[in-house]
Amino acid sequence: MSQRILITEAKIENNELCLYTNTETNIGGFAPTGQMLVDSDQLSFVYIVDQKDGYRYVTIPEGTWSVIQDGLQAGLDTFLTNKSGKLKLDRFQSEMEYLIENITGNSNYGEEMVAKVEQVFAAPSA
Repeated sequence: MSQRILITEAKIENNELCLYTNTETNIGGFAPTGQMLVDSDQLSFVYIVDQKDGYRYVTIPEGTWSVIQDGLQAGLDTFLTNKSGKLKLDRFQSEMEYLIENITGNSNYGEEMVAKVEQVFAAPSA
């Protein structure tokens, strides 16, 4: 079974979007896949990282989205970060933009997920 890595905090530091986890694992053993999923039941985005013994799911809960939105708007690189180091999450911005566009107005993701995504990530009207 694949292990979940929960993001507990998102911060913008040194022109980087840092996604922090308390999970005590060697991030250096991970490889970014550049792929993301949506967990509507948990109101989370999920970034997939690969490891020798299988995939790990980096769960990005709704409480971190406003900082992530700031990072996306600024075009910052995104890193998974803990005490052992950090890992650049390839294609994070393009995957997030694709998922946000797909979720917006799409009831297949559930009313609550759609409402939260639209509330946090809605582009200001021109």
